[in-house]
Amino acid sequence: MKTGIWWIRRDLRLTDNQALAEALRQASTVIPVFILDPKLWSSDFVGPARLAFLLDGLRTLDASLRERGSRLIVRQGDPLEVLTFLCQETQAEDIFAEEDYSPYARQRDGKIALTLPLQLVPGVTTFPPQMLTKAKGEPYTVFTPFSRMWRSLPALGLPLPAPEHMPAIPELKSLEIPTQPQHPTASPFKAGEQEAQKRLSNFANSSIFDYAGTRNRMDLDGTSQLSPYLRLGMLSARQAVWASREASEAAETPKDREGAETWLNELIWREFYATILYYFPSVRGTAFKADLRDIPWRNDSAELAAWKAGQTGYPVVDAAMRQLNATGWMHNRARMITASFLTKDLLIDWREGEQFFMQQLLDGDPASNNGGWQWTAGTGTDAAPYFRVFNPILQGRKFDPEGNYVRLWVPELAKVPTKFIHAPWEMPLEVQKQVGCVVGQRYPSPIVDHAVARKRVLLAFRGLAW
Repeated sequence: MKTGIWWIRRDLRLTDNQALAEALRQASTVIPVFILDPKLWSSDFVGPARLAFLLDGLRTLDASLRERGSRLIVRQGDPLEVLTFLCQETQAEDIFAEEDYSPYARQRDGKIALTLPLQLVPGVTTFPPQMLTKAKGEPYTVFTPFSRMWRSLPALGLPLPAPEHMPAIPELKSLEIPTQPQHPTASPFKAGEQEAQKRLSNFANSSIFDYAGTRNRMDLDGTSQLSPYLRLGMLSARQAVWASREASEAAETPKDREGAETWLNELIWREFYATILYYFPSVRGTAFKADLRDIPWRNDSAELAAWKAGQTGYPVVDAAMRQLNATGWMHNRARMITASFLTKDLLIDWREGEQFFMQQLLDGDPASNNGGWQWTAGTGTDAAPYFRVFNPILQGRKFDPEGNYVRLWVPELAKVPTKFIHAPWEMPLEVQKQVGCVVGQRYPSPIVDHAVARKRVLLAFRGLAW
């Protein structure tokens, strides 16, 4: 009669949970435990939206466990101290957890493994970073060969079904799951494994086939919107990959197959950035490219505040930032546009944007968020060249052609004619008055001239005075 602890971290699910499956295989009694870690709770890279999503996810997980004869035990404190006490309290012989690859997680788990029987099991990514190296064990730093290597590996088994029953656990004290912070009322994301499964099924059986053609359109519902569920493990990476492959096999046309393959490619990017963080943890605070670590950033505090608030005077940038602030999520194309605007147009350090996104995003992932910011800034591995500067007006016209995305999130511009929606300052004054939006009064004038800013950032990245 062996007792094991299932230490839940980024795996708030019962379906395809390899750590849980291993615990059930080795132990007759499995105690589900979540630890409220003060270091993570008070981190400068954590915000209320993601915490609320996590708490809601814990409540749904607890309900699922209770339906199966178990329940969630919640404790608070330093994980090593909490787990040491729990092992003594329950006579647990093993602790099973899904391996995480962030610098903090690796340091924490390494310390715990020195004194407690911690078994780490794959699951945050489809393949552990240790499997994704070159012949001599060196990590990949370019996506294309990484992707080829990733695709060449045999699939690691079918996704596991959720257990129908869970062993009853002894009477143990458990904290109430906190009720604060609360989930943003404007957020379209309902926490929990059930919601994740429903979204995956709907996407994989329908809109995935249009994904290649619609994923960049901010005005369309063309993405999976599964990233928050992958972030906290309400959906497993492996199940998402299997869904994409099954959709590819079921595709009836080359276009449909391209949609499924394009989504799989995005999942591989997620694994690429997790692998980069694993082998190069310094990227969390430092540019990957050594020659771009001393860029003379302007770091204008007023402009940074305008960017955060969605008050830059560039409609597509402002719409995206307001979407982020209201819902805890932002369309991926919008992430690239806003990141380019901050780093290139305003010449503000990418680390400012990285931190703000982590504070706001439901899907704020240390690896993917850092990778995305460094890609756009041009400082990272396999990054966009530094001289690629997104034009926010052209990006808006291309990926929000009718201005519907802008009108949704920037209501001041709701009546602006489509011709001017992405550059409202070009409207004649009479038209501005007619539509009730005088630029500089109801809606801000652009805080920077894009053409001038482009020249300035190119000088800065070349190490020249601006």
